[in-house]
Amino acid sequence: MAREIEYGTNIKAVKKDVKYLGREFTTIRANLIEFAKSYFPNAYNDFNESSPGMMFIEMAAYVGDTLNFYMDNQYREALLHSAEEKKNVFKLAQSFGYKPKLSNPAVAIVDVSVEVPAETIDDNNYRADIDYAPTLTVNSMFDSDTGVTFRLMDDVNFKSSSSLDTRTSIVSQMEDDVPTHYKLTKQALVESGKQTEQRFTFGNAIKFNKIILANPNVVEILSIIDDDGNKWYEVPYLAQDTVFDAVENNPVNSPDMSSYSADTPYMMKLIKTARRFTTYVRSDGKTEIRFGAGISSNADEEMIPNPDNVGSSLSSGLSKLDTNFDPSNFLNTKTFGQSPSNITLVINYTYGGSLDDNVLSNQITEVNLANVNLAPGGLDNTKVTDVKNSVTVTNPEPATGGSSGDTIEEVRQRAMAYMNTQGRAVTMQDYITRVYSLPQKFGNIAKAFILQDEQLDQVAGGEDGEKPSFKEISNPLALNMYVLGYDYKRNFVQLNNATKQNLKIYLSQYRMMTDAINIKDAFIINVGVKFSIITQRGFNKNEVLMKCIDKVKQHLSPKKWQINQPIIISDIAYQISLVDGVASVVPPVEDNPEKSMVVIENLYDGDAGYNTNVYDLDAATKDGVIYPSLDPCIFEIKFPDNDIEGRVVGDI
Repeated sequence: MAREIEYGTNIKAVKKDVKYLGREFTTIRANLIEFAKSYFPNAYNDFNESSPGMMFIEMAAYVGDTLNFYMDNQYREALLHSAEEKKNVFKLAQSFGYKPKLSNPAVAIVDVSVEVPAETIDDNNYRADIDYAPTLTVNSMFDSDTGVTFRLMDDVNFKSSSSLDTRTSIVSQMEDDVPTHYKLTKQALVESGKQTEQRFTFGNAIKFNKIILANPNVVEILSIIDDDGNKWYEVPYLAQDTVFDAVENNPVNSPDMSSYSADTPYMMKLIKTARRFTTYVRSDGKTEIRFGAGISSNADEEMIPNPDNVGSSLSSGLSKLDTNFDPSNFLNTKTFGQSPSNITLVINYTYGGSLDDNVLSNQITEVNLANVNLAPGGLDNTKVTDVKNSVTVTNPEPATGGSSGDTIEEVRQRAMAYMNTQGRAVTMQDYITRVYSLPQKFGNIAKAFILQDEQLDQVAGGEDGEKPSFKEISNPLALNMYVLGYDYKRNFVQLNNATKQNLKIYLSQYRMMTDAINIKDAFIINVGVKFSIITQRGFNKNEVLMKCIDKVKQHLSPKKWQINQPIIISDIAYQISLVDGVASVVPPVEDNPEKSMVVIENLYDGDAGYNTNVYDLDAATKDGVIYPSLDPCIFEIKFPDNDIEGRVVGDI
């Protein structure tokens, strides 16, 4: 590649051919020599390696090579897939929305217990006095025997009990054979990390002000509270002005939904706030907190012209359309959040996380800080104090997940994956993942299934007076989401309206603008299972039969079964055949005209506790597979101890 360059002088203009393909030292040097030979043949012709002229040519080639190297390096470092420097990878990743993890804390499921007084129901019948059941609030701290501190991730409300948040109650103290105290136990999630507090005082407002936290490897910002008691909220980006907030589901806060408080203790609300911030992870391990650009204490409506203060809607009939407005006012609004001004912010956060946080089971046993919420109004103060001092904790399973932070390559790959979704639910699987990530306090969602919405399209009739028919067509802009929950026995039930309302608000923040989500109830079809086996000689027949029934329970467990999952009869027979002592699985004799290896029957007697949905299993069976209905449903064995019948018909 060459270009003619015209060098102008007072006497004569000369056009010279300059080549731009040379980028490394050797090519640049050769181009310079050729250039000198072409345009300065008489001025210089000594191209010996040791000549002074060659020294200047090679120095020029050296400079050109160096400049090209840094230009290539700068371009490479500007692309996420090729950047190598840590600071550049971190900047690019966060520009795509992914915040690198400096460390990964360990998590564990712990059993948290409190002791409450007993109350008398009637003669010789007692129970725990739930009026004394407290709430252990989020951020309570527990220590392990190895010195690792764990933080409670969510409130533990001992007053409520649901299928996903069960509460056990056992007698803990007795006097003269009469229970005096009960021990209430619930499971909770804890996360490792040291908790600390920092205070920052701000003077005059500064646009996009930022502060740097002192400790490296920050895991989470727990709270930011200012002098006036206002809470500042973390958002993924400063332009987002709405955040999730939780309010207790009671008659005062939610009069229409409070009847569902047992299963949905909290209602989700979307609130709009100017007090917000975002975090930025630096390559040196420190975390920056960045605030918005709003530096005016006036409301935005006073600075931005709108129909109420500009147009002819004024009661006086006067128009201010010709009034001059200062355009700089638009730069002072809270569009990107408010900048702190003349206040002190108290920042609570956790930091740390490493492989050493993965403690063994039964090592999280010490209560560091128990934030027990129990209003003493109408209660005995001594008993309230005893309840607050009775908190105990242990972890039945080891803590897992603790590790060092993301590597450079992990940051790169995760950022590129995050960039494709941009925090939105794009695929059907994205919506399912979001549904299951709904915090438990907003309602339990056991199963979710999603598919394209279908509509009926009328097809014109024939010429002979044939009536028009209808065909189903997919609606590309709408999705049907079918959901189910658990009851206290972990049987499938339809979700209450409070949980659906929370799910609607939650998904609205991740839904694509053009998507419509219809939240519907999936149908529940109760079934029973019958099978017959031949055992091997030398085995206890009853014991083998009980193991077979347990095998069927495990295979058709509600935890494993999904909405619209078909029942494959041969799979059930195969699971039974795996039991030690089973010689063969044979077709049941009774009510089995098709000689199926395993008989599946529909149970729909409402008086017996079953769902009343009737389903023609024979019509839905093809080649040994029982298919679900067109309207999404789930098969369930509601009473496994009664609905699974096995029989030993012989041995060999």
